[in-house]
Amino acid sequence: MRDEVDDLVEAWGRERGDLDLAPVEVFSRISRLARHLDLARRDAFTAHGIESWEFDVLAALRRVGESYELSPGRLLRETLVTSGTMTNRVDRLAARGLVERLPDPHDRRGVLVRLTADGKASVDGAFEALLAAEADLLADLSAAERTQLASLLRSLLAPFGTPAP
Repeated sequence: MRDEVDDLVEAWGRERGDLDLAPVEVFSRISRLARHLDLARRDAFTAHGIESWEFDVLAALRRVGESYELSPGRLLRETLVTSGTMTNRVDRLAARGLVERLPDPHDRRGVLVRLTADGKASVDGAFEALLAAEADLLADLSAAERTQLASLLRSLLAPFGTPAP
């Protein structure tokens, strides 16, 4: 089975046969898949009334488990954004009723950010829609091929340390 990347590599091979084009065969396909995944994410999130950045914050809170709350500092580490960006995001999510700020019972100066029932419903619905879309993207691969692909991608990401959310 040929695809557009094969055509691209073939054309470059004619023009620059002196170069090893193996990376293009891999990363051009990853780049194209990333675009399809971005569209699937956007559709899943839009269908549940949230944006990608909102999903990142809500999902960080949801993954914590019952209580669904984190300090702003922990949210920063979970989502890899700056303090100013996180403050703005929490403000906007709180205004929409998706999170709430509470006093930290262990630190009188601190606050906790907690997922509300509406926030939990939004992130759960969006995550379910995202999983369905991602399953569709992987539908032509067997379980063994998906496992192999995940392992290979993990190996490619390993040198970069902590993965981006």
